[in-house]
Amino acid sequence: MTEMEMTAGAILRIDLGALVDNYRSIQSWTAPSRVAAVVKADAYGLGAPRVAAALIEAGCDHFFVAHLSEAIPLRRHCGEDIFIGVLNGLVPGAEAECAALGVVPVLNSIDQIDRWARLAREAGRRLPGILQFDTGMSRLGLSAAEVATLIDRPDRLEGIDLRLLMSHLACADTPEAPANLAQAEAFDALCAHFPSVARSLDNSGGALLPRGGHYDLVRAGIALYGGAPRQGPNPMRAVASLDARIIQLRTVEPGSAVGYGLTHRFDRPTRLATLAIGYADGWPRSLSNRGAAYVSGHRAPIVGRVSMDSLTIDVSDVPAEGLVPGGLVEMLGPHQSVDDVARDAGTISYEILTQLGARYARFYVPAPAVAHRQEAGA
Repeated sequence: MTEMEMTAGAILRIDLGALVDNYRSIQSWTAPSRVAAVVKADAYGLGAPRVAAALIEAGCDHFFVAHLSEAIPLRRHCGEDIFIGVLNGLVPGAEAECAALGVVPVLNSIDQIDRWARLAREAGRRLPGILQFDTGMSRLGLSAAEVATLIDRPDRLEGIDLRLLMSHLACADTPEAPANLAQAEAFDALCAHFPSVARSLDNSGGALLPRGGHYDLVRAGIALYGGAPRQGPNPMRAVASLDARIIQLRTVEPGSAVGYGLTHRFDRPTRLATLAIGYADGWPRSLSNRGAAYVSGHRAPIVGRVSMDSLTIDVSDVPAEGLVPGGLVEMLGPHQSVDDVARDAGTISYEILTQLGARYARFYVPAPAVAHRQEAGA
């Protein structure tokens, strides 16, 4: 056992082989479209440098982040030849740094377009950019009226080398939602004004929509990391597994209660295990008196409130041989997926993954094709 394993309250393992398999599955579903990896929020909490390295080895050469601040370390780790797009675009004043990094902004407004084009003219060279259209989500992107202004004033795009046209699906995780077709039709209509530019509409859920094609580029996010990309059975391999340590065992008598507020009271003698994981580690407080952990394959419900650094489970029905101080308890693994935890917490798998804390001992399981690279960079 390493020092890291002995000193941490929980162990998080990231299976890079499963990550690569998920990437290749999405490729097979959407061919001949290319697949880009969305690695914002530190690759959904799983570590952008290691995730990106594994995907680059598997052939991925397009990545997206949310903010320019995320693109800076990614460029350092990935080299100059990898395409990096910034989904939220640029705040005023960040244009020069973005251009120097060779990072491509998603241009979501006329103002962002004007600032990027101004820098291109001042630099005396064309700068790559992506146009995003709002096709019904009302979040980011140019409205149809704003696109019309560009058509009337094409000079506003002078100096910008348009690499991609994109929009974002609001209901891709629900295949039967009418919005999916409506957004695709709106996207097609807007793209028709820029016939020679590559297009991207589909996210993880969109990659599974029953349509004839998936445009030129699919932007895969949650599906890469093992989360269900749509309602129903999950076709993805789990990437993250998490085990927490037992720090104390005790038996309490009928009438006893547990945790802050004494919100759970026992009506029988009950065996309890306190685990070294809490909301400071990203384990949601909303799982108080809900959800479970698994000990030797046996479900052990969470009882009482989730605290900052610990939570308590009822292990009365767990065989005694699986219960020792310092023993490991499954929080994410073969018996409990990230989607299961999200359901119990009343949230989505994205939130569970991106909240996974910094106190875990983290281990990366290399993908077979990149084992030599992972060992060299360990």
